[in-house]
Amino acid sequence: MFVKSIMIPKYQCQTVGIDEPIGKALDLMNTHNLDALPMLDGDLYVGTITRFRIYERFFNFTGEKADFMQGIRCEELAGHVVKTISETDVFEDTLFEFKDFPQLTVVDDGQRFRGLVTRHDVLEQFESAFGMNVPGVRLSITSVEGVGRLAKLAEITKSFDENIISMVTFDASDKLVRRMIIKVVKSDNLQKYIEKLEDSGLRVLHIHED
Repeated sequence: MFVKSIMIPKYQCQTVGIDEPIGKALDLMNTHNLDALPMLDGDLYVGTITRFRIYERFFNFTGEKADFMQGIRCEELAGHVVKTISETDVFEDTLFEFKDFPQLTVVDDGQRFRGLVTRHDVLEQFESAFGMNVPGVRLSITSVEGVGRLAKLAEITKSFDENIISMVTFDASDKLVRRMIIKVVKSDNLQKYIEKLEDSGLRVLHIHED
């Protein structure tokens, strides 16, 4: 999956221009419940202004609040440049970047702003991958790694007319073991389906109905 498939496009994003007052940025954050805004110079991304940075600057400001809100331009806080990504980047490669930032800015080759990917977007993708918002039965399965294991799972599933809602695989390469979590629609054949999986060498470790 590419970043372009999950990002919030530019026209749906809240942004602030470098020549706009800090008060405008803070108003946007309060109105839309945001902690950060991309800062643009025309179409170019030049940094991210954060609520924390505004409060920090105000704490050290000796003048009146009105002067601070209207007299200081966003460009004075433009030093905080968040790592950017491209629309053609693979989504999975961006996951670790969210450890330090609540959002990632998407730009093109000319550093023009294209959109955002937020932690919320990432969580939605995980919810989709695990079928968390669809009722069903989740099976945790393990097997010795080998050719044809997924094909065997698909064959058994088809023979029992089971409907897989989602499937995620993990592996523990030191033991040559593959772990799979599949979610299926609950049916009258479920117990026989599980028994057939185990007869074929796929060990069912845990069953949970959502």
